[in-house]
Amino acid sequence: MKTPSCVWLLALTTAAVTGTVFGVYERTERNCSVTPPRSLSEYKQYLPITAVNTTVQLQELRKRMLPMNISAYIIPGTDAHLSEYIAPRDARMAFMTGFTGSAGTAVVTQTKATLWTDSRYWLQAERQMDCNWELEMDVSISSVAKWLISEVPPGGNIGFDPFLFSLTMQEDYAFSLESSKRSLKSIPANLVDEVWKDRPPVSSDSPVCLPDRVIPRSWQMKVEHIRGVIRDNPYMPTALLLSALDETAWLFNLRGNDIPYNPFFYSYTFLTMDEIWLFVHTHRVSEELKVYLNASCAGPLCVQLKSYDSVREHLITYVSQPEVKVWIGTEYTNYALYELITPQEKLLTSSYSPVLTTKAIKDETEQQILRDAHVRDAVAVIQLLMWLEKVVSEGTETELSAAEYVNKCRSKQNDNRGPSFETISASGPNAALAHYSPTTETNRRLTVDEMYLIDSGGQYLDGTTDITRTVHWGTPTTMQKEAFTRVLMGNIEISRTIFPSGTRGANMEMLGRRALWEVGLNYGHGTGHGVGNYFGVHEWPVGFQTNNIPFSAGMFTSIEPGYYKENDFGIRIEDVVMTTPAHTKYGHNFLTFDTVSLVPYDRKLVDTSLLSSEQVQWLNKYYEKIRDLVGPELDKQGLSAEKDWMLRNTEPFESGSSAVCSSSLTFVALVIALLHNIV
Repeated sequence: MKTPSCVWLLALTTAAVTGTVFGVYERTERNCSVTPPRSLSEYKQYLPITAVNTTVQLQELRKRMLPMNISAYIIPGTDAHLSEYIAPRDARMAFMTGFTGSAGTAVVTQTKATLWTDSRYWLQAERQMDCNWELEMDVSISSVAKWLISEVPPGGNIGFDPFLFSLTMQEDYAFSLESSKRSLKSIPANLVDEVWKDRPPVSSDSPVCLPDRVIPRSWQMKVEHIRGVIRDNPYMPTALLLSALDETAWLFNLRGNDIPYNPFFYSYTFLTMDEIWLFVHTHRVSEELKVYLNASCAGPLCVQLKSYDSVREHLITYVSQPEVKVWIGTEYTNYALYELITPQEKLLTSSYSPVLTTKAIKDETEQQILRDAHVRDAVAVIQLLMWLEKVVSEGTETELSAAEYVNKCRSKQNDNRGPSFETISASGPNAALAHYSPTTETNRRLTVDEMYLIDSGGQYLDGTTDITRTVHWGTPTTMQKEAFTRVLMGNIEISRTIFPSGTRGANMEMLGRRALWEVGLNYGHGTGHGVGNYFGVHEWPVGFQTNNIPFSAGMFTSIEPGYYKENDFGIRIEDVVMTTPAHTKYGHNFLTFDTVSLVPYDRKLVDTSLLSSEQVQWLNKYYEKIRDLVGPELDKQGLSAEKDWMLRNTEPFESGSSAVCSSSLTFVALVIALLHNIV
């Protein structure tokens, strides 16, 4: 990619200052492989209207890098709690690059600016970034480090904000740069914040609050349980530092509104055997909440409220004492806090804190209410699919209107508190972007000639939902139908598998891909993630990735294989399942998955000739469950037309005549996976 010329930079800078509109939307992706345009009238030929002009912020950032004596500056796409979903005020990577995806790393030098992201977002990045930025189709730290070594001279410093780095991230960068004579330089005052003049403030009218629904386990019960885990740890920690936002929210049964779609609030918790400190913006804590937290006393079940920004000071004071040891979860503790816990004898690390591993297993009440939330959520999705089936042929509905409709349907369900993430509503080539969400610039009209993908979810007081369905209102191509069926086969194979308790998701993830691999297809995202009770829609540490914990009964996870054909269509089928005991003929302590998402799949996209008899049997039992559980809820809400639609779309399937015998292959695949698993 060529470096923009001075004329190009001047033109963009002028536009940024004057607010010039560059013309009609003519491109869907940027074209930076040619000589940059010399006039604003030519701009539209090179960049889509969705691209963000980043010239001014890059110039300002580079000015601030000079006195810091750094040759490069790393900008992660996270916050001080290493969250996946972040508040607008923490979207530093998006502010600098224009790219709004949830995964990525940006690096700026005096002459170059580069973004690294994964395959889910390559097309999105090409649509959102201007030609100031290069795109690297990778997310590994080794790739970023290799680039830094090539761009930063020997002896050069590479700046980073330690609040936005995890311990692992800092160690990986340091290791990759170790022998290159380039050094990391910690700069606690974030340089992007200094450039970002209109950075959104912390909301002053967003209180920390109690959920409206009674939660079975009181915060006192949870604190005592976690103290028991601390007490039983053979390495004898004396304190536990909680940094992930959902850790504090879960421990105290509290919720907030700091993070879009996630009911969390900025906080840290420091827990010892006889004291509790909650670091929060104290002006947002009501008198009622102070009473709830026993904030006026100083006993072992009294929560001492401290300023959010004082956590470093408190940690320094605590570790200065003799005979103390602080336990942290390295996945969510930032480097700025980690580096304070010295010497090493005063530090105990694990990938996840005992709060996250405890929260991952839902108790019986949490299991049932999360199931109940999915029944009501299914009603909203069925309403959407039935409505679209009626109106798409009229040619007036769009990706945006469909997204608005499903969220409107959810808002009418009991205990709904809004969507759980930005709705992915995508037709045709837009659906080939795994995480595309429509905007006024990219919004497409829905037609009977294209496939449509809707990935949406709701926050309810009893649970968080996430479901994806792909449909076609016309006549799908043979390839589309086969691809959809093979995605469905992957979903079914994971859903119906039986495995020993303690098996890791990464060791069975291949079952979701095997039917696609057989014909040379694949997908570039994960196969599933944990889901919570009115928490984050992506709830770690449950799922199918290598850094997820082994499965136990009572865990909830999504299963979501897919396939995406660039500039043509996208397919994803996503269901939430619960890990339950499996009753086997001989073995004990085995598990399986019970699907709690309850919406039928598009019948016209299912080629039963590709399915095994076991897969058809599973599918028909699933449809019976939808009828048994969603039918009464539709009756209760007086939705007779929706019930008729549901009944038509849950008629049993007949086994295909040429179905392959996949059960033996599945067994072999699982055995191979388990041979590599440490249970």
